[in-house]
Amino acid sequence: MSVTFYYLAKDAVKSTAQTYTTELVKQVNNNIKSYINGMKYMSNVVAGNYAVQAYLSSNRFNSLKEEKDYKETISDMLGAMLASRTDIRSANIFGYGGQFVSGRKELELNPYVDITSMDWYTNAQKSSGRSVISSSHVQPIFKDQYPWVVSLSRELVSKDGTKKLGIFLVDLNFSVMNDMFKDIRLGQRGYLFIIDSEGRIVYHPQQQLVYSNLKSEMIDKVLEVKNGTFISDQGSDRRMYTVQESEFGWKIVGVSYVDELVDNQSEVLLSIVLLGAVCIIIAIFISLFLSKRVSQPIKRLQGYMKEVEKGNFDIHVPVPQTVELYMLARAFNMMVGKIKELMTQTVLDQELKRKSEISALQAQINPHFLYNTLDSIVWMAESNKSREVVLMTSALAKLFRSSISKGEELVAIRTEIEHITNYLMIQKMRYKNKLDYQIEISELVLEYRMIKLILQPLVENAIYHGVKMKQGPGLIRISSEEKDKDIILIVEDNGNGMDEGKLKSLLNPTAVTEGGRGVGVRNVQERIKLYYGSQYGLTYHSILGVGTTVYIRIPKSR
Repeated sequence: MSVTFYYLAKDAVKSTAQTYTTELVKQVNNNIKSYINGMKYMSNVVAGNYAVQAYLSSNRFNSLKEEKDYKETISDMLGAMLASRTDIRSANIFGYGGQFVSGRKELELNPYVDITSMDWYTNAQKSSGRSVISSSHVQPIFKDQYPWVVSLSRELVSKDGTKKLGIFLVDLNFSVMNDMFKDIRLGQRGYLFIIDSEGRIVYHPQQQLVYSNLKSEMIDKVLEVKNGTFISDQGSDRRMYTVQESEFGWKIVGVSYVDELVDNQSEVLLSIVLLGAVCIIIAIFISLFLSKRVSQPIKRLQGYMKEVEKGNFDIHVPVPQTVELYMLARAFNMMVGKIKELMTQTVLDQELKRKSEISALQAQINPHFLYNTLDSIVWMAESNKSREVVLMTSALAKLFRSSISKGEELVAIRTEIEHITNYLMIQKMRYKNKLDYQIEISELVLEYRMIKLILQPLVENAIYHGVKMKQGPGLIRISSEEKDKDIILIVEDNGNGMDEGKLKSLLNPTAVTEGGRGVGVRNVQERIKLYYGSQYGLTYHSILGVGTTVYIRIPKSR
């Protein structure tokens, strides 16, 4: 733990230093952004100036005086820019027609330098009117002038965008940027430098050493990182690079030396290790003392557990005074009592389940239903309706076969649907146009399994207490829905429906029935909950005078 805490503290210091460096670099980036935006604003003023547009666009002037006046106006404007900004070395316009105007009238172009081959010139032409910032470089285009500058250049076009006019160039004194960043320190040896999108140095506090290859930076790695931090693997001279990308193609990089982040790490490590050793020794003595107090009561508790293993659930462990053992003995007594209670409840649940199943099976063969069905068969036979007699007799036989089956408790939903189809066929033949039915179950649902003889009590309830009492024809519809892990079977009727009081009492085990209404429904509810769990079962929705819908929720089972 001590060593872990040491490395956590070390990482925390690194994280804090990284956060500080990141925020500092972001602030520098914002300062540079404001500075460059000022330069871009100047280029926008020049690009939109009427005199600049007229001077560069005209192929021929009315007189030399007119040309001179335009050039003088532009030179005065550029000179005003130079006067307002001490950091600007020069501001110049180079027209594609050979025109040249500078804010400093004393400057002369160097006849030995081809400006069209300079990087700031070609990059401006490639940027389609956007401002381009160069890396720091020596500017040789003026006679007897070789200043160290950073150049902002931009191609000038006509206002309608159809004609390219020339290049606007602003040279910024490198000394101003050096003054801006020279006092920024990251620790005792840390520093900040700037590169462009191609990895060329824009600013570095030790720029001459870098150009002389006496100092190296991980430029390739910096170019790969957009915004983030990485640590160089250079032994004791390991450095943490924090990179921030700017909107104008530069990358501002803060460099911190890792060994400066935790300068007293050896002392911290030694202190933590010594403290850890002392804690371990103390812990050993405490553990030996406590183990003697705990071992004897635990052995006694172990003996009680062996009695429970043999099936003796009448055990009660004396609760000791020790807090830990008190909680353990108390929990053990509660566990034994709960196990005994659950075993008793399981026996009762199984017996209730068997009783419920027997009641449900017996309820399927309603003597009144059988009497009416046989009476209908006799009536059809006397009327020489042999086809109807065959259909009803066959359906009744299939119905009885399903009802008295002693096979598995779970059957395919397809089998249950066949059973209820036979039942509804018999009832439809009895009630003729008074009753109709629809069964709409998907093929996927038919392949799942469910407890048998669930639907008949619900359909019977819908016929005798809903459709039968309705004025006009009645309809019973059986459909299904699939949820994530469940199936919902739906039995709907358009009968008389129920009021809220009857609806609440329908599934209440203690409610008094009205003419036997709801007994089969409660049996179904009890069977589903006993077999699948309390989260499954029946849900009713009914509107008086409109109809009733019952939802049967069961889990998917194959």
